[in-house]
Amino acid sequence: MKVLEEKILSKGTVLPNNVLKVDGFLNHQIDPELMLEIGKEFARRFKGKGITKILTIESSGIAPSVMTGLVMHVPVIFARKKKSQTMVDDLFTTAVFSYTKGERQEISVSKKFLSNQDRVLIIDDFLANGEAAYGLAKIVEESGAQLVGVGIVIEKAFQKGGDRLRSKKIHVESLVAIDSLANREISFKKHKEVQFQ
Repeated sequence: MKVLEEKILSKGTVLPNNVLKVDGFLNHQIDPELMLEIGKEFARRFKGKGITKILTIESSGIAPSVMTGLVMHVPVIFARKKKSQTMVDDLFTTAVFSYTKGERQEISVSKKFLSNQDRVLIIDDFLANGEAAYGLAKIVEESGAQLVGVGIVIEKAFQKGGDRLRSKKIHVESLVAIDSLANREISFKKHKEVQFQ
């Protein structure tokens, strides 16, 4: 997505330790028009896959997931990092390591929202080491639902999360893949759509 690449170049900031800060449009302040375009693109890439649910993780994955759900006309579920008083029983739960926060977190989804009848698309804002996506994939597997694919807004292709997921024959679509953040410069990888039937 050229518009996304341009937004990353104009509004993104490279921080130490290969962290890309995009809080001006994606994960703090949100650009709704860009999110709608992202939703349309994910819907295009996963068209005809019979998706019944979209699954993400709070909080940065919610905006692109909701727009994708809007375009695809399917519900969006987000895995919670903190359980509320109303979320105590009948949960699918797993632990994931957050690259940007440097800590392990437990994520949970209520069992009433996922079943073995569902075909699930996972969406997240970033793919670095793949921990969040892999954790969400484990929840889908535990529910008995079928994982149709993983949609990522920004993949750090120089880290191994994408390779890890693709090696498990998971259909991964990244709207933008970053080849390098060396010297605090953003270098994009040329996109190739890889599909598994």
